[in-house]
Amino acid sequence: MISNVESNLMVRNRLTFSLIVREGIFMAGKKVVKKAAKKAAINVSTAAQLKAVAEKQTKSQILSSISEETGLAKKDVVGVFESLGKQIVRHMKKRGSGEFTIPETGIRVKRKTRPATKKRMGRNPATGEQIMIAAKPARTVVKIIPLRVLKESVNL
Repeated sequence: MISNVESNLMVRNRLTFSLIVREGIFMAGKKVVKKAAKKAAINVSTAAQLKAVAEKQTKSQILSSISEETGLAKKDVVGVFESLGKQIVRHMKKRGSGEFTIPETGIRVKRKTRPATKKRMGRNPATGEQIMIAAKPARTVVKIIPLRVLKESVNL
């Protein structure tokens, strides 16, 4: 007969093993869990240390701030953003993948196709009068989706 303590240990070991297998890591289980916990704690602590920017920044202020933080020249930072913009456009094109995740930001850019709509009757909310709403053709739109990392950093 298995006691509660032994069954809890068995469940914990299975969860650790499943985590290791899912992540593709084939190391000792407890060390991996400890490293993952440390890494998560570091990510949370660095997000907590960042100070909020009180006012909206201009493009040149953002570029200057990034160049100061990274130690790169302002021209290099501009080049990185231009390259990033080109990568996004290439993914959003008609035969592109339709999805692009910006590394280390928690932002995903996604292309979505909206279907065509037929013309229909509607009501003007101001006057209550019946109006005809025009048909719209099918169109492609770009969506920006916040990922879990970004959502968690906002709620700190």
